Amino acid sequence: MTKRKFDVLVVGELNVDLILNLLEKFPEMGKEIIANKMVLTLGSSSAIFASNLAVLGTSVSFCGRVGRDSFANKVLADLTLKKVDINNIKRSTTADTGLTVAFSVKDERAMVTYPGAMNELEESHVTDTMLQSACHLHVSSVFLQPALKPGLVRLFSRAKQFGLTTSLDPQWDPAEKWDCDWKNLLKLTDVFLPNMEELRHITKQQSVEDCVAAIKEVAKIIVIKNGKEGAAIYTGKDVINQPSFLNTQVVDAIGAGDSFNAGFIHKFVQDKAIAECAEFGAVCGAVNTTRTGGTTAFADLETVKRIALQKFNYHLHDNERKTDKVY
Repeated sequence: MTKRKFDVLVVGELNVDLILNLLEKFPEMGKEIIANKMVLTLGSSSAIFASNLAVLGTSVSFCGRVGRDSFANKVLADLTLKKVDINNIKRSTTADTGLTVAFSVKDERAMVTYPGAMNELEESHVTDTMLQSACHLHVSSVFLQPALKPGLVRLFSRAKQFGLTTSLDPQWDPAEKWDCDWKNLLKLTDVFLPNMEELRHITKQQSVEDCVAAIKEVAKIIVIKNGKEGAAIYTGKDVINQPSFLNTQVVDAIGAGDSFNAGFIHKFVQDKAIAECAEFGAVCGAVNTTRTGGTTAFADLETVKRIALQKFNYHLHDNERKTDKVY
C-alpha cells in the first residue's frame, strides 16, 4: 500500500468569469444599464472549489479541458499560482475556453455561460492513474458538461473501486430538465452538495423534509446550502443545522457555494466530524462574499485567516494536515 500524491482530484469545467458588479438592477430586454465595476477572474464551480481548497492546504489535482487562447492561459496560470496540479488539464484543438458573464446585484446573481471546451470532457479522459493518485474525487456542474454526464456513474464506481471517497455538487441545469441517473449516482456519492433550489428540482419536492425523504434511501451525507439561512446536513442518523456567518456588506456572492464546498471537503478529507466540516464550510462561504469573484478573498491562507477573524470573529487555525493514510 502507498500514500497517494493528492488529497483531492477535481474533475470538472474550466472557464473565466467576466463579472459586472455594482448594478442597481438586473438587465431588461431592450434596455441598457451601467455596471460600476468589472472584474475578469478565474471562474467555474470546479476551478473555484479547487483553487480555494488548495489555498486552505489540501493538495489538489485537476482534470479538465481548456482552449488554446488567452483565457486558457489565465486559467492555467491562476490554478498554478494556487498550487493546483494542472498536468491533467488538456487543451482542445476545436473549442475555445469557456466564459461566464455574471451580473451581480447585491447578494444575488444571474449568469450567462459559453461552454466551449468544457463540452468535450468525457469520463474516459479520467484515467485509472489519475484516480489512483488521489484520496477523494469531487465533481461539480453536472449539466454544464454534456459529454461527462453520461459516464458519471461509471466514473464514481471506478473511484470507489480504487478506494476514494467522493463528493458531488450538481449546480444549476440551464435546460431545467434535471435528468441524471440520480439513484445510482447518489449511491456512490459520499457527500452530496446541492443548494436548496437545485435539490427541489432534482427531487420534484418543495419542503426540505420531502426533498430529503425522496433521496435518503440512496444518499449518504446530504449537505443543503441555503444562502443566508445557512446549511442543513443530513447524515442518515443526525440533522445538523449550520447557521451562516452573516456578512452585512456583501461584495458579491459568486462562488460562495463553491467556497463552502472547499471548506467542508478540506475538513472531510481530514476525517473531521461533520459538524466541524459544516462550520468550516460556512465560514469559508462567508469569507468568499467579502471580495469580488470566487477566488480573490482566497489570495492566500493568511488573507483567509485575516478576513475570517476580522469579519466573523472566527479563528482559522494553522492548517491541520490529514494523517498519512495508506490505500
